[in-house]
Amino acid sequence: MTASRNNTLLGIAMMLLGILLFSVNDVMGKWLVSTYTVGQVLLIRSLAGLVVLAPFVIKQGLSRTLRPERPVLQTLRVAFGTGDVALFYAAVAHLPLADTMTIWLAAPVFVVVLAAILLREKVGAARWCAVAVGFVGVAVALGPSAASLSAPAGMAVLGSLCFSAMMIAGRQLRGTPDVTLVAWQTAGAALIGLALLPTGWVQPSLRDLGLLSLLGVVAMVAHLCVTRSLKLAEASVVVPYQYTLIVWALVFGWLIFGDWPTPAMLLGAGLIVAAGLALLILERRGARAP
Repeated sequence: MTASRNNTLLGIAMMLLGILLFSVNDVMGKWLVSTYTVGQVLLIRSLAGLVVLAPFVIKQGLSRTLRPERPVLQTLRVAFGTGDVALFYAAVAHLPLADTMTIWLAAPVFVVVLAAILLREKVGAARWCAVAVGFVGVAVALGPSAASLSAPAGMAVLGSLCFSAMMIAGRQLRGTPDVTLVAWQTAGAALIGLALLPTGWVQPSLRDLGLLSLLGVVAMVAHLCVTRSLKLAEASVVVPYQYTLIVWALVFGWLIFGDWPTPAMLLGAGLIVAAGLALLILERRGARAP
């Protein structure tokens, strides 16, 4: 019991650290895309991540990494994941950090809808009610009228949908090693960044080149922390701590960019968090029912 409790506490600590690192990654991304193009950020960030990942790929075996199971689904997952990152950078360049992250945290709500449509999962009335609350939260966070839905806000919603679709694809690839998933994801982002380079190139200074590279390393370490957290403790215990992302987004957005959230955004964030926690509780009860 003591060992289990220690693992749980360590899992919570790893989740909190991972979310903090993701927040730092988001702040760096928002700051860098104000100077450099999305393609440039994607390319340099991904190349740095691949350099760090290379020893793990070699240890696992290059053939096993390059020839994963279900390559079509892997490709779709890479496409959705790359779209998620690219749209985040495009949206956060024009929106306050907290607003962008609030919309992204609606992903659990979108996942339920996509799972019902694509995976034919059965969704009860209680979960649909939670989904409805989540969508109301997104609508409130975006603004009280359809006229206030700007292009960056639309990109944020589309990016959250891409992230949700990536999670759905990930459910079908649970047997694939983590190194393979991360390697494909990072390589796909590098290719998209390369394809977007003709849209513009700003010669980075040595300092900014280091920051662009650090962006990829920070994101990779954050992913490792969250992955390790989910292996040390039950998902129902550690996943709620992901909502500390909103707290960090508010703090960093105010301290670094001078952004102060509107009452509508705070209300929308509260509804999204409530819907996400309700879905988590319902999922936990469903898992215990058998």
